[in-house]
Amino acid sequence: MTIRSRARRRLLRHVALLPTLFPALVAAALACGATPALADAAAFPSRPVRLVVGYAAGGATDVLARLVAQKMGEALGQPMVVENRAGANSNVGAEVVAKAAPDGYTLYVYTIANTINATLYDKLSYDPAKDFELVGMIARIPNVLVVNPGLPVKTVADYVKLARTSPNGVTFASSGSGSSIHLSGEIFRARSGANMLHVPYKGSAPAVTDLMGGQVQSMFDNTPSALPHVKSGKLRAIAVTSAQRMPLLPDVPTVAESGYPGFDVQSWFAISAPAGTPRPVVDRLNAALNKALGNADVRERMRDLAATPEPGTPEQCRTFAMSEIKRWHDVVQQSGARVN
Repeated sequence: MTIRSRARRRLLRHVALLPTLFPALVAAALACGATPALADAAAFPSRPVRLVVGYAAGGATDVLARLVAQKMGEALGQPMVVENRAGANSNVGAEVVAKAAPDGYTLYVYTIANTINATLYDKLSYDPAKDFELVGMIARIPNVLVVNPGLPVKTVADYVKLARTSPNGVTFASSGSGSSIHLSGEIFRARSGANMLHVPYKGSAPAVTDLMGGQVQSMFDNTPSALPHVKSGKLRAIAVTSAQRMPLLPDVPTVAESGYPGFDVQSWFAISAPAGTPRPVVDRLNAALNKALGNADVRERMRDLAATPEPGTPEQCRTFAMSEIKRWHDVVQQSGARVN
């Protein structure tokens, strides 16, 4: 046998082994690639976690974020640091997190505003439906229909009657066109047939100031903002927008029980991570969030804010958020609100 023929036979034997060796080599390569990711998820978190809030410090979103961040950090064994990235109705903060590494170390307080922005803005640099993994709900806060005390109405029926019989209807203020406060009024207008003129402001504070001064007549304000003025008598609360009455305003009926069954409009707050965050990391964060929401001190502070804690699963949170995108799409379209 020549040297050339022996070499040829060895080559043929090696080629024959390839179908057997190739799957094993591929499996080994995949295992090597997967192991670090699984190890990282199991060790999560190994450093502080950042929680981005799309609003300035001091508002309801910021207060709730700081409340749960402290207890979540304790549950995770690493600090959770709140970072305020305000601007463009929370879009600035949302974009930061949507483009962050999907490793669980950068989170976002996803709110009702993000589901509204999906339709309100002609162009967004992120997709509220696709660019986030929903970790879990934090809480819900109802709005409250408040009027200037000089307005001759004490019930929802009085309010609707005045809006229908007055030549110019009634005015209702909001913190801005397309805000949840504005769209709460739009839903009520559609349900009731009341003649209501929207007056947008740049924020809730100036709107409330003008409402107390009599420049506007009514507002579907967030409860934490309106409550002190209701307690002092500077505003009159005639209905709350949640499905049940609020413990802080037990004598104020719901819109639903005032003739509009099923009416339930509340601001809500959730925690999200960038899309693609490993499921074990999402589950770890969800468990820490639910533990924080079960803490007695957290629940007591939330009661003071008129907030209802909403522990649950990532799936429940995502299903709800996607339904809200659909709901507010229809309301925004009907209202004509738009931001270019």
